[in-house]
Amino acid sequence: MRSKPETIAYLRVKEYCFSKKQIQGVVEASQFKWTFTYFFNKGLLTVNPPLGRALIENALLRFLLKKDYELEAGNQYKFTISAKF
Repeated sequence: MRSKPETIAYLRVKEYCFSKKQIQGVVEASQFKWTFTYFFNKGLLTVNPPLGRALIENALLRFLLKKDYELEAGNQYKFTISAKF
């Protein structure tokens, strides 16, 4: 039986600002690295640079929707993506 493809993504929260209702950070997976801003009052996520953004955007948004109130600035987190890249 073949194992399912997966990649571990590492997320670092740089800023969690409740007054702006946003989280800023960096996410890395495989050889890719992106910065992101998540507006948790709107559920809006921006990811840069655009190169490889489609690989991370949906999985990152799901993680943030699930964990946004548990995240703290300065901490690092990890989550699994059901794809190999």
